[in-house]
Amino acid sequence: MIQVRNVPPELHAELKRRATLRGQTLTAYVQGVLEREVETMDVKEWLETTLELEPTELDEPVADTIRRAREERDRDLVP
Repeated sequence: MIQVRNVPPELHAELKRRATLRGQTLTAYVQGVLEREVETMDVKEWLETTLELEPTELDEPVADTIRRAREERDRDLVP
């Protein structure tokens, strides 16, 4: 259980408004906001994780890889 004290009336009203727009209770809406926040890495976490990855060796320049992938995608879209 989490209890938040001293929430400014304007913030409380906005949270209730957004919950209502989504057909949710205030509790369900705030829980969703908190879950999304916890699931999202901040920039520092992302950078640390990225720096731990091994470099990838490519057989061709990145621009060529992207161009080829787009051409394949476009071919697949044509009936």
